[in-house]
Amino acid sequence: MARILVTSALPYINGIKHLGNLAGSMLPADVWSRFKRGQGHEVLYICATDEHGTPAELAAAAAGQDVQTYCDEQHEIQKRAGEQFGLSYDWFGRSSKAPNRRLTQHFAAKLEENGFIEERVDRMIYSIDDQRFLPDRYVEGTCPHCGYDKARGDQCDNCGRLLDPTDLIDPYSAVSGSRNLEVRDTRHLYLLQTRLEQPIRDWIGSKTGWQTLAKSIALKHLDEGLIDRGITRDLKWGVPVVGPDGGPRPGMEGKVFYVWFDAPIEYIGATEEWAEATGRTWRDWWRLDEGAEDVRYVQFMGKDNVAFHTVSFPATIIGSGEPWKTVDQLKAFNWLNWYGGKFSTSQGRGVFMDQALELLPADYWRWHLTAYGPEGSDAAFTWEQFQSTTNKDLADVLGNFVNRIVKFTESKFDGVVPAGGEPGDVEARYEAAIRQGIAEATEAFEAMEFRKACQAVRAVWVLGNEYLQEAAPWTAFKTDVDRAAVGVRTGLNMVALFARLAAPVIPFTAETIAASVGSSDLSWPSADEDFMAAVPTGRAIVHQGVLFAKIEDEQVAEWTARFGGADAA
Repeated sequence: MARILVTSALPYINGIKHLGNLAGSMLPADVWSRFKRGQGHEVLYICATDEHGTPAELAAAAAGQDVQTYCDEQHEIQKRAGEQFGLSYDWFGRSSKAPNRRLTQHFAAKLEENGFIEERVDRMIYSIDDQRFLPDRYVEGTCPHCGYDKARGDQCDNCGRLLDPTDLIDPYSAVSGSRNLEVRDTRHLYLLQTRLEQPIRDWIGSKTGWQTLAKSIALKHLDEGLIDRGITRDLKWGVPVVGPDGGPRPGMEGKVFYVWFDAPIEYIGATEEWAEATGRTWRDWWRLDEGAEDVRYVQFMGKDNVAFHTVSFPATIIGSGEPWKTVDQLKAFNWLNWYGGKFSTSQGRGVFMDQALELLPADYWRWHLTAYGPEGSDAAFTWEQFQSTTNKDLADVLGNFVNRIVKFTESKFDGVVPAGGEPGDVEARYEAAIRQGIAEATEAFEAMEFRKACQAVRAVWVLGNEYLQEAAPWTAFKTDVDRAAVGVRTGLNMVALFARLAAPVIPFTAETIAASVGSSDLSWPSADEDFMAAVPTGRAIVHQGVLFAKIEDEQVAEWTARFGGADAA
């Protein structure tokens, strides 16, 4: 069995995440981790809150809290939301913890030692009233090209032109609205990515199994030409910049590392947190010279994070000159949009993780976001599609099948798996079709093609309903009880199998389905195992209630009024 390290892009600390964030990184990472665990592999799924940077400071100030207290509370909120959605993290860490601080400072020191970091003087906008340097996106003003009066210091959203904060007409602080700004010199560290371009290109070239989306984004940035990237900021909240001796660095007192420099390092830091909490070791997951040679490392993220994970983070790892594990497979996702537009908290558009769970249990959302997620292209979430797919896939196909056969067993066979009769040609035909379906689902999950995998799983569920229609044990019961018993036994073994097929995507319901036939086995099935003999005769069968209630038109109308719909895109 393999050792598999899984990470998903770190959710930022400033507020609970929306369904697009969930669908584009954390959920597929969880589904795949569950699939691989179900096959018997050793999986370590690591995630964490990304807690440093200007947005965290501003969000804390808006909440009237110091930033540490704010991050403490938000971490627990996000951790709880993940648990309620069934995200099976082995550890959900924090980038503000000591391991990440130590590792970030270590990597910076090694990069500088190897000649890949230098100090430079930048000219940046300083807000006198805010008493802080303003990152580009926190300076706003009038675009000099099109006259749009809410252009940001990095880009005008109206005309699309890239800008420098000093280009803006009548600039002001997006933090406070103050126009009391001036340009000041400030010293920063730069990671010399230009010197690492060929090693990074060679590294990307060695990844033959990457999907087109991930590799094309990586090569686009390389082909356009890498730039040296500033990796420090004038902030109070973050990993402090230190000198080679670990003390204050002359001329850079009070500065911290850029959040995008330290955040990917937190994958390693969170693994160390896990090791400290569990009494395990972490270096054999990350150091090639200490046992990580046999680890398969898989990352999941939205397409906007690909450049940082295929260029900047590898530059850190490669530039250190140390034998760290790098990613083997990177699965990138497109956008999940809201009726073709973007999710927006300020405009009341879209559903966020905590709100979603107020409406329906987690598995409703997990199925839709996996089976119809933004995998091959951007996907639009609509209430109408969510209602349709939930009712058809979960209520009509899976729920209906389990309900029919379990309730029939209770009413006609005293809630016990019946003996009698022998399977015939009908059973053999359906068993062969199911084996083919398992093989297709397995192949798709292995390839991280989640929509295709869910289609294959659903097709197997459909076979169960078709079998019941053809075998018709309720009809056979009137004249041939043994024949009815064969149909019931076959159907109940399908129930146990369907629970196992459902487990990676809808784990809560899978447990309930398995319990209805007295099973707790949620391992991933093999296409050549004897799954038609998994539920023995004589075992008690207990109906667990309705698995999935249909979503009614009245609910859709209510949710549209609350969260917006087509007219809000």
